[in-house]
Amino acid sequence: MAKTAIITGGGSGLGQSAAVRLAEEGVNIAVVDISEKGGNETVEMVKQLGRDAIFIKADVAKAEEVKNYVEKTVEHFGTIDYFFNNAGISGSGKLFLDTEISEIESIVGINLLGALYGMRYVAEVMMKNGGGSIVNTASSAGVIGQGSVVTYSATKHGIVGMTKSLVAEYAKDGLRVNSIAPGPTETPMVEAFYRDNPEMKENATSGIPQKRLGTPEEVAELVTFLLTSKATYINGEVIRIDGGFTNTK
Repeated sequence: MAKTAIITGGGSGLGQSAAVRLAEEGVNIAVVDISEKGGNETVEMVKQLGRDAIFIKADVAKAEEVKNYVEKTVEHFGTIDYFFNNAGISGSGKLFLDTEISEIESIVGINLLGALYGMRYVAEVMMKNGGGSIVNTASSAGVIGQGSVVTYSATKHGIVGMTKSLVAEYAKDGLRVNSIAPGPTETPMVEAFYRDNPEMKENATSGIPQKRLGTPEEVAELVTFLLTSKATYINGEVIRIDGGFTNTK
């Protein structure tokens, strides 16, 4: 029987690439995004690969909308085997003391609370069904300190903490939870951030030993491996995928 994955932020970037890669492995996909256009585009890409897919619109910062996307997925597919807990925003790139409180609240709401809500409701379903596999999207800013992304970095360090702690509680019950820590990657979110902060792109690229940004497809390979492979003893890890970026820090 085909497995089912939920992907938040599934309408573009890492989420869309992971949806396509998982579909190639025979996985059905519940695409969750705030953007109907992007979400429905991903659904069509998955269906073209012969897998079933549905789109569920959600603001992940709202617990009731997270609960709804989990319920809708179970209603349609019957279960949840994999969860790519990926939705996030980067913020403006301003120095912290120049940042509006509204921006702090927005980043924390989507990146951290949204991820916590997702794990809360998805893990509940997985526990009832004997376990499952979750991959959370952290960041290079979740394993080292970086300027101009203080709030973002706080949320991504939080992702790392909740990954490890959830494993401490539920690994014995069949739950696997890992995080990925991508460096600068060619996604629409990162491209928009660098458009507003061009000097940061130059600094980032020159600071990456491989001298280029990562691609969503490269990250999707790691996500697919962590979710679906037989490497079932990898649990509670934070795996960097950044061309050596944080290795030199």
